[in-house]
Amino acid sequence: MSYCGLFRHFRQTLAAAFVLLCCLSVTAQETDDEVLRVDANLIRLNVGVADPTGRAITDLSRADFDVYEDGVKQSILSFEPTQTPFSVVLLLDMSGSTLGFRQQLTQAAVRFLDALAPADRVALVTFSAQRKIERGQVRSVDQIETLVNFTPDRQQLAFAILNNAKGRGNTNLYKALNYSLALLAKENSRRKAVVVLTDGRDTEQENLDRRAAADAATGEEAVATVKPDQSAPLNAILNAADRQGVTVYPMALPSGDPKRIPIPTPQQTAIFVSARTRLQSLANRTGGRLHAINRLEDMGRIYAEIAAEVRTLYSIAYQSSNARSPRGAWRAINIEVTRPQLIARARPGYYAR
Repeated sequence: MSYCGLFRHFRQTLAAAFVLLCCLSVTAQETDDEVLRVDANLIRLNVGVADPTGRAITDLSRADFDVYEDGVKQSILSFEPTQTPFSVVLLLDMSGSTLGFRQQLTQAAVRFLDALAPADRVALVTFSAQRKIERGQVRSVDQIETLVNFTPDRQQLAFAILNNAKGRGNTNLYKALNYSLALLAKENSRRKAVVVLTDGRDTEQENLDRRAAADAATGEEAVATVKPDQSAPLNAILNAADRQGVTVYPMALPSGDPKRIPIPTPQQTAIFVSARTRLQSLANRTGGRLHAINRLEDMGRIYAEIAAEVRTLYSIAYQSSNARSPRGAWRAINIEVTRPQLIARARPGYYAR
């Protein structure tokens, strides 16, 4: 073959290879896009099951569950038993409202670590916000820190809790929750939960509540004016938790108890009641439980109870067959257990996305 012939053959081969590469690239991109679309539409649920006495049932299989969305049975795509490890964010409020009992707080948090399963991965995050004056203007500076990223190393976590968990100032709860969900997103398809110790009184939200209730004459009127469940930061957190299937367990400190308001003005009543209502919403929407701490001595026991509950959860994922409801419409989820008399508990639904 002549030199020119060889050159033409080489050029044709190179062109064919280029076309093939482009086709493969497009196919791969389409496949990746399809995987992303499927994953984005996947509904993940952490499910607890108990008998009529409240005893947790941990020996069920995939065949024991039926999932319904808006009354329509769904196909379960994946099932994980109770022994499957979790990724948990241990979120500690280090604002000024917890300064008086830091030693009790940190010792109780260590008990939580001891009660988790050995393969569970934990990230330790603290939050507070400092007020600073710059050029005559007061501004809040967030201090949200990952003291330890996800690890099963209990000694490293305990050391950080006892020695490095510090802070003071304001409470930036919703920013800290958003930060925690962003951390959990990096844990990919692992089972996920957030355990947050706080009084629930986010400073920025509190200022908004105070302004909303400024003209109220009674506590009831003030709460009705605030409409706690319509908080934009709260609903952003709930929707983000829905997308990942994160279960949130709030531990409500007594300093946020509406029954212990030092000066129960209508505005203070609205602030305390709304803060506690939002913590309840966090638990309800994500399938967790709100644990009210009535005595500081109870913190360790409550931490251990939450860790024990996490170890009894199954995880189910399905892709919704509901293509009709518009974006933003509520989709109700119901889980039935085929064994008689057993009761399943999970998040009640989600907003279509």
